[in-house]
Amino acid sequence: MTFFARGIAALALAATVAGGALAQDKTSLDNQREKASYMIGLDVGHSIEAAGPDMEVAAFQRALRNALDGKPALIADDKVQPLAQALMQRIAARSGKAPAGAPAPPPVSREQVGFLIGADVGRQLAPIQDEIDLPLLVQGVRSVLSNTKPLLSASEVDAVRSGFSQKMQAKMEAKTAADGVRNKAEGEAFLAKNRLEKGVFTTGSGLQYMVLRQGNGPRPGAESKVRVNYRGSLLDGTEFDSSYARNTPAEFSLQQVIPGWTEGLGLMPVGSKYRFWIPSAIGYGTKGAPGGGIGPNAVLVFDVELLAIPD
Repeated sequence: MTFFARGIAALALAATVAGGALAQDKTSLDNQREKASYMIGLDVGHSIEAAGPDMEVAAFQRALRNALDGKPALIADDKVQPLAQALMQRIAARSGKAPAGAPAPPPVSREQVGFLIGADVGRQLAPIQDEIDLPLLVQGVRSVLSNTKPLLSASEVDAVRSGFSQKMQAKMEAKTAADGVRNKAEGEAFLAKNRLEKGVFTTGSGLQYMVLRQGNGPRPGAESKVRVNYRGSLLDGTEFDSSYARNTPAEFSLQQVIPGWTEGLGLMPVGSKYRFWIPSAIGYGTKGAPGGGIGPNAVLVFDVELLAIPD
């Protein structure tokens, strides 16, 4: 939903949307964690402000907590899209952006809106929940929604946001480095053992493969286009991609894929099914795959069927 796009989205409310300060609200922020939590609350308050009149805060709070605990959403899947559309219509009408002659927006359940928004922002909050104090985040949100003077000036907010982003970046880089060390050690140990297994062949690049079914058609060249079915997973069995799951074979040039695929497919006659174990050096390397799912130095396992070499 577009009004969640700004900043780091997360929210938990313990008071009414328009409510004033609570007795336990702080009047000063004593450390960087408190300032960061409050800053995030300000950003979130601005990002959901347009939906506030349609949202039951108690329901939102329940859904947020539910999402952070990893439990199923409180709103049924078949209600999400219709409710989101109705909510956007109501926001457009309030802001004067509805098309000329548009009918009056439909009513919505404020409880269901709370469930919808709470689930959404809870998912967004999950990666940083250990870095923030929810009560202070909530106080920041209420400051925006009740239009009261915030505890941080605009320049202070910018400085705190910058510092928090740098901290998260450093933390992510440290995790990536640690994952890379672990994946490298585990991958090398696995490949050293796997190469001794019956039916496993190892090429000069380190690519390992097993013939599951041998075809009798032509082999693709390094620049060929191929049509394949495949399933990709990590050493622990986690599946990260599958044409089988999409019920549609994939078609692409071998110039567009990782070196391990280009080499491996070049070994396969059409009609074959092979299993590949691809070392990171001819996979996604020390950085892993863009968008996550494949970490640094990860060994990849692919079952691949070569269906055709299209003209």
